[in-house]
Amino acid sequence: MAIVSLITEQDFEVLYQIEQLAHQVPWSKGILKNNQGKNYCNLKLEVSEKKIIGFAICHCVLDEATLFNIAIAPNFQGQGFGKFLLNALIEKLRQQNIVTLWLEVRQSNHTALKLYQQFGFNQVDIRKNYYPTSDGKRENAIIMALSL
Repeated sequence: MAIVSLITEQDFEVLYQIEQLAHQVPWSKGILKNNQGKNYCNLKLEVSEKKIIGFAICHCVLDEATLFNIAIAPNFQGQGFGKFLLNALIEKLRQQNIVTLWLEVRQSNHTALKLYQQFGFNQVDIRKNYYPTSDGKRENAIIMALSL
């Protein structure tokens, strides 16, 4: 059984470990901790016995939100947990009267692009050379939006 709840201060060590494993160029622990507060809707995903396997970091301003980061631990990927977490986030944002959810995704992240398209996100623009890569180059970001 999967449970989605708000991130707490005690969760950061586990979230940081997931972040390091799940992303090509992961956030530092400082960046992770700095993206918290009253203007955020940050959720964790837990399975059996409160084991955190994923999280979403989402910033809200007025009636818009931006999904800054979403990650599922690699050994739990491909099992529908990302979809479950994103759906829970969207429902929570709707309850907060958010009307548009924005995100940016690496152009090469075909799995994430497919997931976002399944939810009805539309490509709005491309941000050239936005994301750093592990080999020191840059990769385009696809800007997407979902009307809630």
